Amino acid sequence: MGRDADPVAICDYNPAWANQFADLSARIVASLQSIVLRIEHVGSTAVPGLAAKPIVDMDVVLPSSVDLPRAIRLLADLGYVHEGDLGVSGREAFRCPSGEARHHLYVLIEGAAELRRHIAFRDALRADAVLRDEYAQLRRLLAAQYPGDREAYTQGKSTFIESVIRAI
Repeated sequence: MGRDADPVAICDYNPAWANQFADLSARIVASLQSIVLRIEHVGSTAVPGLAAKPIVDMDVVLPSSVDLPRAIRLLADLGYVHEGDLGVSGREAFRCPSGEARHHLYVLIEGAAELRRHIAFRDALRADAVLRDEYAQLRRLLAAQYPGDREAYTQGKSTFIESVIRAI
């Protein structure tokens, strides 16, 4: 079932997610220092008003792939476990340290296609309340339909996500 084996649970938007992102990103920036360009809050918790799984998604953006080995070492010092690309080329995934609030951390290189997709989708949902609410309704429906099957849940969202990104 992959990295998220627990049941799919969608919650109402929680403003604390922005604070959680800020706290996590500050610690990561302090560790990575000069090799991090920025950290983007992506995924559904980054969209005010959007119902979401209560798991913050973060994209750590590096200037060059040359910096990746050092980033992996520095993140390991913070307790992150490198999991490879998990089937998404150009995106390196990390399991969060035990005992921390659950979150997803990805490292991408500036200009990476997956980074552009994450930001484009997030920004489209932030800019359009109707689109945001349609997506929330779809996610709740899929979570009810596939409560223990994260893969089916994710596949169910894919057509919507791709249609939004194509329309941008």
